[in-house]
Parts: sequence; structure tokens; C-alpha cells
Amino acid sequence: MKAAFCTLGCRVNQYETEAMTELFIKNGYQIVNFDDFADVYVINTCTVTSIGDKKSRQMIRKSKKTNKDSIIVVVGCYAQVSPDEVAKIEGVDVVIGTKDKGKIIELIEEYKKNKKQIKHIENIMSVRKFEDLEIEEYQDRNRAFLKIQDGCDRFCSYCLIPYARGPVRSKEPEKIYKEVQRLSKNGFKEVILSGIHVASYGKDLKDVTLVDIIEGISKIDGIERIRIGSIDPLFFTEDAVNRISKVEKLCHHFHISLQSGCDDTLKRMNRHYTSYEYKEIIDRLRNT
Repeated sequence: MKAAFCTLGCRVNQYETEAMTELFIKNGYQIVNFDDFADVYVINTCTVTSIGDKKSRQMIRKSKKTNKDSIIVVVGCYAQVSPDEVAKIEGVDVVIGTKDKGKIIELIEEYKKNKKQIKHIENIMSVRKFEDLEIEEYQDRNRAFLKIQDGCDRFCSYCLIPYARGPVRSKEPEKIYKEVQRLSKNGFKEVILSGIHVASYGKDLKDVTLVDIIEGISKIDGIERIRIGSIDPLFFTEDAVNRISKVEKLCHHFHISLQSGCDDTLKRMNRHYTSYEYKEIIDRLRNT
């Protein structure tokens, strides 16, 4: 059996696709390019913009044209937010939201048995536990993306992500350190910490923050570089900046979202900071 993947959207989606790919390989599937003939096509969707929705639909239809007898599995944010819309697209066999991607093989086998469309969508707003999708064999042998957080509770105006991903859930620190230790033993020198709103890491746990995790990873032998994915500027408090400035392994390169230089626009967006406060944060980083 052959399987092909198409991943749209953020680095978290890329991480989750790699984890699902590993599940397929463990179950005897051969992974091929998305343009090639496959028995199963998996489209890991994005819904952050209408363009993401449109691209998701295009990839779904494209896969069915490549092999009309294939099983089409649609997973991710678009599937979570608009499951009925996705299910109505011709050829879609299995719809999985942003939870239980680890059950993808099980759900495909259920479809093979019953030949009835499956919609596996959980109420994501009630989910409180982080879903571990660990990767044993990374495609990139130099750096490893590590998903440590899921969900968002910021509720910026017009943003669907909290409704697609649910509340903040964090990976337990011990599990993070164990995974990084394994990565180090396998020769990885760099880890990139990612999440839907990675600055919120630890809000659902007791007495742990993203800064604690950065400091903890820095003590693991073999890891030479630590990076952080796109991050909220409000993460960089005076205390956080002072502490991370002492972590020699942390790369001094940050993707910090401003969104707009207009304070009225930021207020309408419910972004929780002003352009002046953003500048203060950047100055704080540069001067430390």
C-alpha cells in the first residue's frame, strides 16, 4: 500500500504530518510524493485564511483525480472548523479534526471494513490533554522541530485558530527533556520549539514556563542550538529576557509578530499590546 501526504499551513502541521507519516511506515505503507499514484492520500489542512481553505479543497480534488479509487483522508484545522463542508467534497472518505491524528491508521482500517464515510471530530474546546505525537526518525538529520504546545486562548478578532485548536495544552517537561535527550543521542544538534501559541506554554501546568523549558534543554549534552518558532511579543518580559540572555545555546533570532503598526488596528485585532510597547520589547532584546 502506498500513501501520500500534502501539508498546508504552519510548522505544527508539518510536525504532525511527519508523525503521521511515521505511523504509516510502521504499518507497512510506502510513502510516495503527493503527485504520484497512491492508495491513500492525506491532506493536512489549514484554515487560518480563506486562501488556506481554498488550497485545502484544491488538494483534496487533485488527489482524487490522481487515483479515483484512493482513500482520501482530510485532517487538521479546516476539517475541525468545517467538517460538514469538507465531508461534502466529492471523494472524501475520512475526516479527522485537530485531535486524535494518532488514530489515523485505525480510522482508515475502519473505513476499509465498512466503506462508510467517517467524520471523527471531537469538541476541541473541551480538550484539556496534550496529544503526544512523537517522531522517532526525522527526515532532516540536523535540526528537529519539537511540538511542545497546542491550542490558543488569545482570541484575536476574526481568528479561527482558538476554535480550530482549542485551549492551551502543554507537553509535560519530563517528556520534552526525554525526547530531546533521544534526539541528541541520534546526532541532532539543533531543536526548534514550536506550538500554536508557544508563548503560552505551561499555562495549564503547575509552576513551569517556556523559559524554564529553554533553560532545561540547554543543559542536555549534545544539543548546541535552541530556536523558538513564531512567538507573541508579550512573552519577552524583563525577567524572561534577562533569563534567556544567559542561555548560550539559544539562537538570538526571533520571529515576533507585530501584525500592524497602527494602534487602532491592533486594538480592533485584540492584540493586547501597542506599537510603542512592541518597540520597547524589541529595544529590550537588542540592548540585553
